[in-house]
Amino acid sequence: MTAFSLEPAQLTWCDELRTLAAERLRPLAEKGEPGRVNRALVAELGALGLLPRLFTSGALDLCLMRESLARACTEAETALALQGLGAHPVHAHGTAAQRARWLPGVSDGSAVAAFALSEPDAGSDAAALSLRAESDAGSGAGSPAWRLTGEKCWISNAPEADFYTVFARTTPGAGARGVTAFLVPADRPGLTGTPLDMLSPHPIGALSFDAVPVTADDVLGEPDRGFRVAMGTLNLFRPSVGAFAVGMAQAALDATLAHTAARDAFGGKLCDLQTVSHQVAEMALRTEAARLMVYAAATAYDAGAPDVPRRAAMAKLLATETAQYVVDKAVQLHGARALRRGHLLEHLYREVRAPRVYEGASEVQRGIVAKELYRTYQTQRTHDTTTEEAGA
Repeated sequence: MTAFSLEPAQLTWCDELRTLAAERLRPLAEKGEPGRVNRALVAELGALGLLPRLFTSGALDLCLMRESLARACTEAETALALQGLGAHPVHAHGTAAQRARWLPGVSDGSAVAAFALSEPDAGSDAAALSLRAESDAGSGAGSPAWRLTGEKCWISNAPEADFYTVFARTTPGAGARGVTAFLVPADRPGLTGTPLDMLSPHPIGALSFDAVPVTADDVLGEPDRGFRVAMGTLNLFRPSVGAFAVGMAQAALDATLAHTAARDAFGGKLCDLQTVSHQVAEMALRTEAARLMVYAAATAYDAGAPDVPRRAAMAKLLATETAQYVVDKAVQLHGARALRRGHLLEHLYREVRAPRVYEGASEVQRGIVAKELYRTYQTQRTHDTTTEEAGA
């Protein structure tokens, strides 16, 4: 039990999730092909009632789900998270028709969603994206219509998703204010994609848009306000990326405790060596600190706190950097066996690197934190000056 005040029911639920992940989800994950969408696994997440919770639970519940699943089966965690990331804009900003068309399939696992923001030259600087949404004056439609032209890259679940939340530039030169979010079904003419062979085993691909038609019926939210859709989604999912990282760190710590307690070395057990036990203590300390920051950020989101961007960035930053540290230390304490293909830590070592990059690299998170700190400082300074002048 952590120091955070989780309710007994929440703790029991986390235990149940880990059991489900180990007994029902991991066997399906092991049958999947690395780098491909595992539709059987996604369908099982729906059958277990976990996918619908993406749209009915708060940020803390999302974090508990992701941490618990990651501790036992990272593939199941990632499949769940990608459904949420791709479909949350539809849930939060879609029309009644859009939600009715796509969300039931996302919830039962029959429709695979994807979040298409990053581009070859616009990853961390999302406001610089260049996928063009050009007005289609010749469409003859009564509502606004556009043609999407350009590329997206590093898109999870591409090119196998059934629909994409796509962010495109509708107003050139307007920065973040000229971006629109569109719901684009995968079968739209002109939309093609290719898989990318990446270090992490989950599906990632590139998308090419060759004058792909979209209309006002495909807009998520309002035209030119799509950056808000993207940032709102990321503010929710960034703490839960941290939860994914905490789950991996905890899995590595669990494995290290078992190994060092059983391993004979230098006339005793490996854990009897002070240098080893102190490293394990440091791993536990950092994992718990990251966990508490993730839970605090998620609780702030659920409470509608004004400092969510800073808290979300801090949580993702600390948790992902911590997980990298803990998994690396676990590999070192296990020795060569941890580098063998198929070992849990070999798997975690490949998995743990990507979260420090996606949904905003660690450097981007530091930038967000600094920006929010100075914004708060200037606001407080202005308030203090005004108060002093009023009292003079």
